[in-house]
Amino acid sequence: MDVQFDKIKTLNALLYVANRVQRKDFHKIFKIIYFADRQHLADWGRPITGDTYIAMEAGPVPSRLYDMLKIVRGDSYMSDSEGLGRYFQVENWMYVNPLQDADLNKLSANEQEALSEAINKYSSLSYDEIKEKSHDVAWRSTARDFSISWDNIAREAGLDEVEVACLQEYNTLHPLPERDMTPDELCGAIEKEIDYIYAQG
Repeated sequence: MDVQFDKIKTLNALLYVANRVQRKDFHKIFKIIYFADRQHLADWGRPITGDTYIAMEAGPVPSRLYDMLKIVRGDSYMSDSEGLGRYFQVENWMYVNPLQDADLNKLSANEQEALSEAINKYSSLSYDEIKEKSHDVAWRSTARDFSISWDNIAREAGLDEVEVACLQEYNTLHPLPERDMTPDELCGAIEKEIDYIYAQG
């Protein structure tokens, strides 16, 4: 499944979570965003961030968000040319200090709900507890330090093979969907487009 990374949504998801959890370490924030991405994909046919998750030993790590944090932390080969440092700081190597809240105009109501639900469900868990929760089938089916397939994340979220196939087809035709759609709505949209293509042929 081709998924488009959205840097603006990723930055605002980071700020949304970092302003609403007590422990603001990378590990906790990464896992909460992963769970929110996974749930939003199941509910609305696409993730929030579109990041590439790497199956690291401590669980899925959003690689591009991690790159953004390293830029601000100062250990990236890239400079902070986009001014990420005005949004957050990194303290003691692994803690996010948000300097402003998320721009809620950049996150849909559905995205905010998925992030809030993940925060409510997982923010109080210990390091080991949230690590174990993130060691799901999608993570276990991926070699360490390789990217986790979004198809596997969709299956882990509870979508069946027909729904995963609809997501694959729809994302191929519409890499930047205009609105959130449930998996059933996506399957219906694909059927209509296929019918239209055949009718034109």
